[in-house]
Amino acid sequence: MKSWAGSIASLQQGTRVVPPLSLFNTASDSIETVEKKALYRLYVCGITPYDATHLGHASTYVAFDLINRYLRFTGASVRFVENITDIDDPLLERAQRDQVDWQDLAHSQIELFRGDMVALRVLPPDHYIGVVEAMDQIISSILALQSKGSLYSVDDDLYFRVRLDPDFLTRSHISLETALSFFSERGGDPNREGKEDPLDALVWRAQREGEPGWPSPFGIGRPGWHIECSAIALHFLNPESHDEFAIDIQGGGSDLIFPHHDMSAAQGVIATGQKFARFFVHAGMIGLDGQKMSKSLGNLLFVSRLIDGGVDPMAIRIALMGHHYRSDHMWGASEIDQATALVDRLRLNLSRVEVAPTSSVIELVVAALSQDLDTPRALAALKAWCDGCDAGYVGGSPGELSRVLDDLLGLAF
Repeated sequence: MKSWAGSIASLQQGTRVVPPLSLFNTASDSIETVEKKALYRLYVCGITPYDATHLGHASTYVAFDLINRYLRFTGASVRFVENITDIDDPLLERAQRDQVDWQDLAHSQIELFRGDMVALRVLPPDHYIGVVEAMDQIISSILALQSKGSLYSVDDDLYFRVRLDPDFLTRSHISLETALSFFSERGGDPNREGKEDPLDALVWRAQREGEPGWPSPFGIGRPGWHIECSAIALHFLNPESHDEFAIDIQGGGSDLIFPHHDMSAAQGVIATGQKFARFFVHAGMIGLDGQKMSKSLGNLLFVSRLIDGGVDPMAIRIALMGHHYRSDHMWGASEIDQATALVDRLRLNLSRVEVAPTSSVIELVVAALSQDLDTPRALAALKAWCDGCDAGYVGGSPGELSRVLDDLLGLAF
């Protein structure tokens, strides 16, 4: 599937010393320094395309765009893969509700998502892969699991024995009781009769009446959610077999920690014999009116509608960066206004011939991002620089600062 427009050339730090990136690793429950490498493998879980991009989506993809940009800014290459869950129960249910073809619905929302990512200046993935187009790779991964004796049948469906992975649940740091609750709430079926373990994960669902299906050695059907991401990541990121870890960073929203990322990782471990990811990185949730922003609650703010209403996409990006990427927060009506004011100040000051010194603010921005993407501190440095410009300080290079803001923060004015 085609990605979206945007430059993915390696960003250059020039002669500037760039500190290593530190990130919070969910698996270790601590902030760790990302090992210096020439090539990083980054996988980010994409949308289920049954509605347009809301601010919760945007916050997640901006966060991982910042990681992508920072790693490239160090002079490294990043192999970036993102999936689209373009066949899933919620998509089929929405299509049936609206009496539209599920494929038409998916394609329309994917196109909207592409437009939103372009507007927000999120660097495109090297591979933007839909489940439907990756069916061969997914089936191959299921066959690999089957060859390890990790699958069993319940009626005509196939399940994966999650506890074959000795690290299962240790990545999520949750109790068995919480795991069962989350699994039930987030698409699992812990109470299905015939399962060996309530937490075992569906990898192939036999075709039901009225549902699409694909031929496979297991019969006509479709894959389970977790094997989709595991298979796509392992195939398109092309891990090195001698490495202890298959990929460097597995990313997504914090609602994916369990079951999705834990179970995807478990399947990858059994299929390949490698640990799945060095870092499991998760963005916080955005809420509105006291509740998590979600499609099921219908309390969404859509990026495309904000832009159509005249909001500068750079103001949306800055508003999202006004909160630390890992923090949950309730969206406030004033956030866009405050971000728009900063956009206007930056645009004005960067257009001047004489500006306040820029080397120090660049160092502050780089240092803030290096420390687990501390974007609020980076934006505070930019506000202080604007204050300096307003006070008449000179000696800076607006062109140099503009390039760094573009490269590192994805801001273009």
